[in-house]
Amino acid sequence: MTRLGILVGGGPAPGINCAISSTTIEARNSGLDVLGIYDGFEHLMQGDVGQVTPLDIRDVSRIHTDGGSILRTSRANPTTDTALVDRTVQSLRALEVSLLVSIGGEDTASSAAAVAHRSGGAIRVAHIPKTIDNDLPLPAGMPTFGYETARHVGTEQVLNLAEEARSTNRWIIVVIMGRNAGHLALGIGKSAGATLTVIPEEFGEAKVSFDHLSAIIEGAIFKRRLQGREYGVAVLAEGVVSRLDPEEVVRHFADNVSYDPHGHLRLEEIPLGTVLRRHLDSRLRRMGHTVKLTDVTLGYTLRCAPPIPFDIDYTRTLGFGAVRFLLSRPMDPALSDGALISQLDGRVGPIAFRDVTDPSTGRIRVRQVDVASEHYEVARRYMIRLEPADMRDPEELGGLARVAGMDPAAFAREYGAVAGHPVH
Repeated sequence: MTRLGILVGGGPAPGINCAISSTTIEARNSGLDVLGIYDGFEHLMQGDVGQVTPLDIRDVSRIHTDGGSILRTSRANPTTDTALVDRTVQSLRALEVSLLVSIGGEDTASSAAAVAHRSGGAIRVAHIPKTIDNDLPLPAGMPTFGYETARHVGTEQVLNLAEEARSTNRWIIVVIMGRNAGHLALGIGKSAGATLTVIPEEFGEAKVSFDHLSAIIEGAIFKRRLQGREYGVAVLAEGVVSRLDPEEVVRHFADNVSYDPHGHLRLEEIPLGTVLRRHLDSRLRRMGHTVKLTDVTLGYTLRCAPPIPFDIDYTRTLGFGAVRFLLSRPMDPALSDGALISQLDGRVGPIAFRDVTDPSTGRIRVRQVDVASEHYEVARRYMIRLEPADMRDPEELGGLARVAGMDPAAFAREYGAVAGHPVH
């Protein structure tokens, strides 16, 4: 009997168990033996073939509404050494796995593609794209699974924080997970009606300082104050750290800088919200303002939430499509090793790994927020933050300067730069 293996890599995301369930059900109904592999590539790359469990329909038939992962997950990376990739291939062959469904983000996809290629055709891979960051290059704006649930749960939490801010006349800085892109922060901020949302993409490739980030929020504080409101919610994508001046990262976060097995800075260990809150408070006090400030980080509370119906529906289709792809004989040679499984217009199809791989890095490309899109334009237009028009309108500029305790010329010098990011 042909054997199919299932493993999960990267951080948790709502819908993993449903993907495991639908993959197992379709594989078993197609006459395949199914093996669940614990902890991603962690044990396989060490030659340990004991961390597995057989899966049958009765094992997975009712897990589709559960959060978390029955197979657990890890960020173990076999691609750091060719010997580890070879050992992973050997482990899978020892387990008689010739078909592999990997569930994960761009790192897991890159590892799975390397294993498939290194196996020389002995192992075919179908990768199901999973990440709450929504940063895999899927077609026509299709989300990665887990994103919609994380946005839904995060929106509810930010709405609660917004009520806290209103009830207590305070400003709350909310940092949202998103290592490489601001999709989740923007989606939550836009849906919850946050006062403003700051994402790394709005800065392009430029490096920014803590003073610049603080000035963006200060501008919103003064603009709200001019409207008679002393409260608000500022949402920041944690990936903003990647746009900070490297010297500031070292100065503010030296004790918190570490890297995961894929070489990524562990953003979850960097207290961005706390450091920014303190920096903002210091700047405001120097100007003679006392503002009640609180910081909250949302991330781990989103990743293992039970999936909403969208992600249940979506992952059922992706798991089914992954098995169908692995049992097919594609004509395109680029699909011979495997592919990323996606959905477009209700139809499931494979995307060759090479078509979503950055040739300069050899890794899966990252999809970032398009700040020239109407999706972002609408988000910006509904935020309250300084814009170029505020600097051009003498009456508006005068009012802002008054609540900030500055003369208009000084206000324009201090905040002109943060008001200069155009709305496309």
